[in-house]
Amino acid sequence: MSNPSRRAAIVAAAEADQIGYLENPKTDFMLGVEAISNVCKMAGISPKDIEGIANPGNANAYAEYLGIVPKWVDTTAVGGCSYQIHTAHMLAAINAGMFDIGVVVHGEAGYSRRNYPRGGGPQRGGDPLGPDAQFMTPYGVAGAPSNYSHAMTRHMYQYGTTKEDYAQIAVSTRQWAGLNPRAVMHSKETHPAGGPITVDDVLNSRLISWPLNLLDVCLVTDHGGAVIIASERVAKSFPTPPVWIAGAGEAIGHATMLEMKDFTKTSAAQSSKRAYAMANMGPEDMEMAMIYDSFTITVALTAEVLGLAKPGEGHTLFENGKAAPGGQFPINTNGGGLSFNHSGMYGMQLLVESYRQLSGTAEDGVNGLPGKQTDAKSLVVNGTGGSLSATGTLVLVADS
Repeated sequence: MSNPSRRAAIVAAAEADQIGYLENPKTDFMLGVEAISNVCKMAGISPKDIEGIANPGNANAYAEYLGIVPKWVDTTAVGGCSYQIHTAHMLAAINAGMFDIGVVVHGEAGYSRRNYPRGGGPQRGGDPLGPDAQFMTPYGVAGAPSNYSHAMTRHMYQYGTTKEDYAQIAVSTRQWAGLNPRAVMHSKETHPAGGPITVDDVLNSRLISWPLNLLDVCLVTDHGGAVIIASERVAKSFPTPPVWIAGAGEAIGHATMLEMKDFTKTSAAQSSKRAYAMANMGPEDMEMAMIYDSFTITVALTAEVLGLAKPGEGHTLFENGKAAPGGQFPINTNGGGLSFNHSGMYGMQLLVESYRQLSGTAEDGVNGLPGKQTDAKSLVVNGTGGSLSATGTLVLVADS
C-alpha cells in the first residue's frame, strides 16, 4: 500500500462570477458552471482537459454540460464536508494512476432558491418514519439551529463555557470579513448589518434557538466554487502555484443527533487523526486552520477534536485577537460562513480560501485586501456535514 501524501496538488481555485445575495436569481448549476469556467481560465486549461469530476450528486450533469467523458466520477453527498471528501478520493484515484487532472465543483443557490417559482420541484418533508420525524420534530427540535443549540448547551454545561466565549469567534471572523471585498458582511456598503461587530453585538442580537443568537448563526447565500486538482507529474506545469495535499481523512459518526455519543465531540477526531498520520504531521505543525463554521459552537468543538486546543478550550484560540488578522494562529481568513458566505454546504468555500492562503494569492484587491494574506505554509481544513455528523479533514502544505 502506497501513501498518497503529496501525490496530488490543488493548482487553482475560483468562484462564480457573483456570490452572496444575488439580485437576479441563479440556479445551483449556473453557479457551478461559472466556477468551472473561471477556474479553468485561471489554470490555463480547457474544460476538455478535465479527466475526473466530483460533485455531490450531480457530476453527471456537469460532465454532460462540459462535453466530456470523464475517466473518474465521484458523487459522494454527505453535506458540507463532501468537498473535503471529494478531494481525498481524488488524491487516492490520482495516486492509483487513474487520471491526472480533475475538478471538484460546487454550485448552491441557498439564497436564490427562495425566489424559484413554486411547484414543479421536489417536495420537502423527509421520511415520516425516520428517527428525527418520530422522536425529535414532535418536541420542537427541527432544523439546524435547534440541533446545534443542543451541542452548545451541552458544551456549556460540561466545560463551563459561556455565550461570551463563543461570541469572540463571531467577532474574529467578522474582522477577517472586513478584509474580504466579496464577503457579505464586509462593510455597511455590502450589507446594512455589515462591518465590525463586538461581543455585545453578538449577545444582543436576536435569539434564534437558545443559546444561539443571530450572530452565532451562518448566512444563507449563493455560491459557486471549483478547484482543479492535478497529479504530482503535471502539477508544476500550470501557471498557478501548487498547494500539496499532504493528508486526508474522512469519518461519519452518526446520521441523526439522537445517536451522537457525545454532543461535544465530532467524528473529526477520527478524520483528522487519519489526515495527520498520512501527512506525517500533527496539530502542532499547523500554522493556520480553516474550520467549518455553520455556528460558533461548530468552530469551538471542532478545534478541540482537531487537537488545536484542549477539550473545552476551543474558544481560547480566539481570545485577544489570536485568530484574527495579525494574530499568531489565523482561523477562517475569508470571513467564514458566519460573515463571508454560507450557501448550505460550506466545504468548497473552505477549500478555495485554503488554496489562496497557501498559494500566496489571498490578497489581490478582489479576494482580499492588505492584511488578509498570511505567511502560513501549512494548514488543517475541516468540513462538517449534517448535524455534526460527517467530517472530512485535509492537511495542505505550500509548495517548497
